[in-house]
Amino acid sequence: MPGLLRGIARTAVISGTATAVSNRVSRRQAGRWAQQDYERSAAAASQQAYTAQPPAPEPPAGESMDTKISQLKELAQLKEQGVLSEAEFEAQKSRILGA
Repeated sequence: MPGLLRGIARTAVISGTATAVSNRVSRRQAGRWAQQDYERSAAAASQQAYTAQPPAPEPPAGESMDTKISQLKELAQLKEQGVLSEAEFEAQKSRILGA
């Protein structure tokens, strides 16, 4: 009988340990997924906020070079701050330069 009780006790300990480990892994994975979902929704919200802004008006045809340079400097600052992506920066740069 003591051997039987020892076997039952060992099985209970192993089962309890496995359950605890499984629950911890599940909680950690759920936390990681929640963090990824949060990051995706935050990125989508910032992208949506950016695209919701009306496009900048086209510069007049006879615009001076000084104005173009100042606009390019402003674009570079926005890119450095992370407001504009590389593709957006290039698109706006080519719009300003008229290329």
